[in-house]
Amino acid sequence: MMFWYGNGMNGWGWFAMSAGMVLFWGLLITAVVLVFRALDRAAGPPARRASAVPEQILGERLARGEIDEAEYRRRLEALRSGEP
Repeated sequence: MMFWYGNGMNGWGWFAMSAGMVLFWGLLITAVVLVFRALDRAAGPPARRASAVPEQILGERLARGEIDEAEYRRRLEALRSGEP
């Protein structure tokens, strides 16, 4: 005998129970993914690629102001000619 449901759960009761279960698991999975992403982000920035093109590095140094244009051109010529 079911005291509080009368003759059993109607269609809306099953729908609410199913929707609640889907919502619960969706929120749980979302929370776990967000926690893992936050922990991964806290580990630090990703490492630079080891295979960066030397000309790109030289251009970045020029853009940051570490070298002037004359030095940039001199080093670029050395890179393109294959000199050490």
